[in-house]
Amino acid sequence: MNRLFIVLAVLTLSFSCKDKKVEDKVVAESTMEKNQTTSKNVESDVKFPIYDFDAFEPLLHKDDDNTYVINFWATWCQPCIAEMPHFEQVYAEQKDNNVKVILVNLDMPNMWKSRLEPYVEKKNIQSEVVILDDPKQNVWIPKVSEEWGGAIPATLIYNKDKRSFYERGFTYEELNQELSKFTK
Repeated sequence: MNRLFIVLAVLTLSFSCKDKKVEDKVVAESTMEKNQTTSKNVESDVKFPIYDFDAFEPLLHKDDDNTYVINFWATWCQPCIAEMPHFEQVYAEQKDNNVKVILVNLDMPNMWKSRLEPYVEKKNIQSEVVILDDPKQNVWIPKVSEEWGGAIPATLIYNKDKRSFYERGFTYEELNQELSKFTK
């Protein structure tokens, strides 16, 4: 009799756990779908292009007559915000001299509408702004530069002949000094 009771108890628990797992899976899939839908809705409303690293990477390797200033930044990064006017000034002064400034924002998706867009609008940012939304930083950071430890602000300046990476902020004078090494 005890043996029969144990077998029935095990079977009951097995089926109830299986049902619970199926129920949990359905709830998890529903939540994931809801989050993906919400994320897609946020992305479709954002004013800036959103890239994963594979789509973004070609911007790091253009082979034309331009010099590219690629700045990685976020609205929550105070040193990034402090140097932003310098990139804007360089863009305004150099845009007719084959210098392209691309500001690569690393904010979280929930910040794109609430912080990024208002900041760009309030500061009247004229440089190109793109969003890099790829959670695999350990994979893509060394592809930007082997020297990059992941801290921001960080800037890559390159053209078809030369490439330099800087994991630090810039003053206007320092940015111009580094850029002059590429445009002479």
